Amino acid sequence: MRIAICDDSSRGREDIKNILKEAFPEIEVREFSSGQELFQAAETEYLPDIVLMDIAVNGADGTDGMETAGKLRKLSPEIILIFVTGVREQVFQAFDVGAFHYLLKPVEKEKLISVVAKAAAEVEKANARPRYMLVKVPGGYRRLNTADILYAESDGRKVILHLKQENLEFYEKMEELEQRLGEGFYRCHRGYLVSLSEIMEYDNANIRMSNGETVYLAKRKYGEFVQIYGRYLKG
Repeated sequence: MRIAICDDSSRGREDIKNILKEAFPEIEVREFSSGQELFQAAETEYLPDIVLMDIAVNGADGTDGMETAGKLRKLSPEIILIFVTGVREQVFQAFDVGAFHYLLKPVEKEKLISVVAKAAAEVEKANARPRYMLVKVPGGYRRLNTADILYAESDGRKVILHLKQENLEFYEKMEELEQRLGEGFYRCHRGYLVSLSEIMEYDNANIRMSNGETVYLAKRKYGEFVQIYGRYLKG
């Protein structure tokens, strides 16, 4: 599970991070000093499950915390937004973007832990439900259960999706598909994206999937893969 802390105060970020790491050592926590920095990361390589956002945070582009929250909501409707503010009146703005909760500064340790624990429980419930995605096929769109995906393979401008019962080809960049699938999938090679739940064996060069097929594991990604897969198995 991923948590992002977005606050232009380094002391504020550090205080919250220390509390969370002590209470939830298994959770991955990253800090961002601006909404712009957070959104760029969410678009490319770090889409958080939970965001603790200071409403007053500003980026180089002038985007405040509320605007960033709105952009994150469009990017990922499931994301859980928790606002942190020093002004009680700002709380009402949070409802416009479907905030899960808000916390008033200075943040109370017990309150922070309680709210994040409830948010984490919501993430777990959401992950337990079937997840679906739409892919564009000739003549329209097709809904797929992501649990049916073994791995994806890049083929020029197309992606070949290896499903449990069939293979499906469609036009999409691997980077975009990786972002859409999110947690539970890993880009083990520039040409392959695998479902962590369908991995049976691996070594420093290959990963064998549950259907017996093998995909490449880039040597430079081996260490990162072992860590991510280990965390996945621990739940």
